[in-house]
Amino acid sequence: MRIKEFKTFVVGTPPPHKGGLYWVFVKLTTDDGIVGYGEVYSVPFHPVTVARMIEDVCERYVVGLDPFKIEWLWRVVYSAGYTQRSDLSLMGVLSGVETALWDIIGKALGKPVYELLGGRVHERLRAYTYIYPDESGDERAYSDPLVAAERAAAYAAMGFTALKLDPVGAYSAFDPRQLSIAVLENAERIVGAVREAVGGRCDLLIGTHGQMTAAGAIRLARRIEKYDPLWLEEPVPPENVGEMALVARATSIPIATGERVATKYDFARILERQAASILQMALGRAGGILEAKKIAGMAEAHYAQIAPHLYCGPIEGAANLQLDACSPNFLIQESIETWGGFHADILKTPVRWEDGAILPPEAPGLGVELDEAVALANPYTGTHLHLEMLDRPQ
Repeated sequence: MRIKEFKTFVVGTPPPHKGGLYWVFVKLTTDDGIVGYGEVYSVPFHPVTVARMIEDVCERYVVGLDPFKIEWLWRVVYSAGYTQRSDLSLMGVLSGVETALWDIIGKALGKPVYELLGGRVHERLRAYTYIYPDESGDERAYSDPLVAAERAAAYAAMGFTALKLDPVGAYSAFDPRQLSIAVLENAERIVGAVREAVGGRCDLLIGTHGQMTAAGAIRLARRIEKYDPLWLEEPVPPENVGEMALVARATSIPIATGERVATKYDFARILERQAASILQMALGRAGGILEAKKIAGMAEAHYAQIAPHLYCGPIEGAANLQLDACSPNFLIQESIETWGGFHADILKTPVRWEDGAILPPEAPGLGVELDEAVALANPYTGTHLHLEMLDRPQ
């Protein structure tokens, strides 16, 4: 069995664009007709350019490949052009291709991927969602304590047992920064209002985006520790592990990080410096499923847990579920609400969310199939990137 051909899909998401403005998928097909899908997460170039990058890697290394040779392919692509660095763009492309290979392998053997990586140890996967605006699009859910509390109560009533929010506002290309007293006070009010609204029914996850210096993050942490958050996420940018470790040592709130980090090498530095105890690898960027399993194993040895990141499409989401199901140190899985809307429409069979948890797919491979007709009917025609930071200081 060899990879015979490949195809890319650049899909625009409908408003309100939950999961980003677009998703980039790759499809691999073997010479005996088995199809595998992967997803490439947030490479910082226009997605049409990203599709061409995927095609370049497939032309050079994937066509003609035995799909079981994942370790060989990983080392060759990781070393392409004499790099051997955790380049997020190349790792994003490799992650999507590698995921598609695992999908093929699972289908060829008639097994879900998690059964090939040690077997399922979790029957249900606890899930959380960000607190999003309601159908009216009222964005005060991000900044107004009363509106945030109302939305949190609604999610708790749906069955969620954990909710995430970023109470400090916009992130900028000029971060990290020291937050103002006004921002700190409002953040404290938001977290307090949400805690009061959900009581002990839900864990609170503080999903900041690297806006703060270490000193600023410590000031925020001291204000919100009393509300017992499950984690403080990316309190500082991911580039300086030592500064994140300063925050970890100064607060009782567990630190989580990983969505902007790739490969076992970068995650090893986080663990070695004790900068975080919860790792949030994005499987469409971190290096793929096998690389994420290695990272999970390293974390397990450090008594750290995994909570894979998901702000993209359902193919990376399905890869996350395969990792979650077979990882003893799985903590919780990010969801975009209940995997409904366009996340369901673009799959032939939607992912099952039930009472605050996800049920791991039992079909072979990733357990989901891309609806190519839906993908082709929704091309991305915009010019903006998947996510963009403000271009001015805050």
